[in-house]
Amino acid sequence: MPTTLPSRPLPVVFLWHMHQPEYRDPRDGVYQQPWTYLHAIKDYADMAAHLERWPDARVVVNFVPILLEQLEDYAAQIDAFQRGGEVTDLRDPLLVSLAEPSELVGDQRRGVIEALLRANRERMIDRFEPLARLVDAAETLLQTRDPGGYATDAFIGDLSTWYHLAWLGETLRQSNPLARELLERDGDFDAQSRRSLLGVIGETIGGLFERFQALADRGQIELSMTPYAHPIMPLLQDMRAGQEAEPAAPQPEAEDYPDGEQRSRWHIEQGRTVFRRLLGRDPAGCWPAEGAISDATCRLLDQAGFAWAASGQQVLRNSLNHAHQTLHCDHQVFSRPGQGLRLFFRDDGLSDRIGFDYQNWHADDAVEDLVHHLVSIADTCEHLGVEAPLVPIILDGENAWEHYPDNGFWLLDGLYKRLSAHPRIEMSTFSSFLDEQPPAVELKALVAGSWVYGNLATWVGETAKNRAWDRLIEARQAYLDAETHGEWDDTTRARNAQQLAVCEGSDWFWWFGDDNPAEATRDFDRLFRLQLARLYELIDVPVPVILDEPISVPTAAADRVTGGGTMRRGQA
Repeated sequence: MPTTLPSRPLPVVFLWHMHQPEYRDPRDGVYQQPWTYLHAIKDYADMAAHLERWPDARVVVNFVPILLEQLEDYAAQIDAFQRGGEVTDLRDPLLVSLAEPSELVGDQRRGVIEALLRANRERMIDRFEPLARLVDAAETLLQTRDPGGYATDAFIGDLSTWYHLAWLGETLRQSNPLARELLERDGDFDAQSRRSLLGVIGETIGGLFERFQALADRGQIELSMTPYAHPIMPLLQDMRAGQEAEPAAPQPEAEDYPDGEQRSRWHIEQGRTVFRRLLGRDPAGCWPAEGAISDATCRLLDQAGFAWAASGQQVLRNSLNHAHQTLHCDHQVFSRPGQGLRLFFRDDGLSDRIGFDYQNWHADDAVEDLVHHLVSIADTCEHLGVEAPLVPIILDGENAWEHYPDNGFWLLDGLYKRLSAHPRIEMSTFSSFLDEQPPAVELKALVAGSWVYGNLATWVGETAKNRAWDRLIEARQAYLDAETHGEWDDTTRARNAQQLAVCEGSDWFWWFGDDNPAEATRDFDRLFRLQLARLYELIDVPVPVILDEPISVPTAAADRVTGGGTMRRGQA
């Protein structure tokens, strides 16, 4: 233990990654899943509020552009309805269930009842006794032949109101007068109350852009981005990239993704355009989708002008082992020969403690534990003489909190309070750290991989995942043929490229496999095939019959699923 304090506190960078895929039906714009707006009113709003409460805290907040577009769309449709529009302005069935449950007919009613049960039972449902009663009644209704027919509009309206109150962020529940008033009621919410709550939802979503811009303007956060639709760029650039970490893994039939380099560049450029329009700035840094990097991906990010990118600690370990180097320098900034791009690697242990372990701890104990680990790292780096150490803590900014009491309020509040004032720790951002021009350790080799286990196996290498790539590559080839022989104007070309980008997102491949809930796998399987079918329609090519067949047959048992399937640990 050093007898004197080091000359500078240990820089720690939290990167909160905000990501949801495209949930809209490509034909009519109706949302097939509500997670974008539900996480907005719960997690994005809470994250902004915690940072506003602790102005000395510094973090990086990463947004996926296709998520930003959906947030903009939700805010616009709610605003149109609130200004006297029609219920058809609302293109999410759950919003309709709140505003006008009587407008739900036929199978919609059953589907909405099922959807209004999707929340953490212990942390979000049982916390509110009236909601728990309604959920119990809904589960009983779902055992009948016609649950939608038996459920009254008043029942659906009450269930929807309580569901949305449960999904509000803790800071919003504490500060919003309407939310506090409704939480005091048992039920019997009238139309005016429900519409008022819808207004709070719309205002919260619409206000997120300004809140995060203001935090960035005053230097409290750095805003970074992921390429447009969250593609696994190493696989677009080289379908065999996954074999660098797992040489024996089975592969899709196709040797490569047609014109994958150009498509990767498109996602970067389109992502920047959307990011600039909605957040008012160009991002200096990039969290590639799932932290997936390769030599080719880093080269492309460097050419695109990004100052930094980040990935998982196991990618670094694989790469250092490959180069026969030691591992004592994990907490530094790295570079590849000839590139200005700087690379940071996630501290898997600390990141996973927040993502998984602390949810069952008392918040004070969790904060103390994290601080203890960081001080220990500071001591070790000082003892070893590590030049310019840095600890990146990188994780999902959305899905962990529903497993915490009060949406993680006490953990985040305690962390920001303690770390922003700690004499041995400095909350920082990647760009602020780089402004001091720290020396970079040159990586002689880079093994392609992601933050999940250091490989790409979450997205390729299993039968269903490979089959999904085969379907996508077939569609991509049809696209190129149609583009060559068709007469596409600029509008048509932009529309088709957008739809192709949606199909290239990583989430479809994430949800195929044996470690996900069967219901979620079926939902994403259906939506992926729907997106592919729409792509064929737009390029005026007959939709292949094979897209009528499910790609994956879910087999996962509940005890094999972690965090509802939405999260993984960084190391196996």
